[in-house]
Amino acid sequence: MASLIGLTGGIGAGKTTVAQVFNTLGIPVFNADDVAKELMQTSPVIKDQLIKTFGYKVYASNGILDKTYLAGIVFKDKYQLELLNAIVHPITIQAAMDWAATQTAPYVIKEAALIFESAAAEGLDAVIGVSAPLDLRIQRVMQRDACTKQEVEQRMQYQISDAIKLKLCDWVIENNDRDLVIPQVIKVNEAILAKMVASNG
Repeated sequence: MASLIGLTGGIGAGKTTVAQVFNTLGIPVFNADDVAKELMQTSPVIKDQLIKTFGYKVYASNGILDKTYLAGIVFKDKYQLELLNAIVHPITIQAAMDWAATQTAPYVIKEAALIFESAAAEGLDAVIGVSAPLDLRIQRVMQRDACTKQEVEQRMQYQISDAIKLKLCDWVIENNDRDLVIPQVIKVNEAILAKMVASNG
């Protein structure tokens, strides 16, 4: 199985931009957040548990997940968010492991916002953090999701702070609109490959 390297950062840090650069270098990327959303729509186990936990209104009459309804519950109550994560994360983590087992690249990237919060770090060989100033992160999310500053700050409350998260990472990439991202990614890619050669030597 290919080595599984985590890629994480706070909301709006720009993980996807960094992931795209790794992908351009030929490194496959598993976007855990996108896969989790897909599983919430397609996994019978997850759908059944979501309905039991949050009520039948969590899915519209056409069977599509009502993300606005669900967000209105989980982003106002930390306990409800933990219930949601307990349902979705284990199946998403397993999906990442299954995917990594099929890859032939020297290593693969698992992009996820809640790597440390969800205990997914245990199955990873290393973790890359993406950092950006708080005001820039808020601005990015407001533009991306067409939401208010208050809504972004509310969602940020449920992620561990950058000060803690980035200390847990093996490498940190600055995505602050000043430092160039591509040279940083190339440097980290070289460091990962060198580390793998050393460990296999």
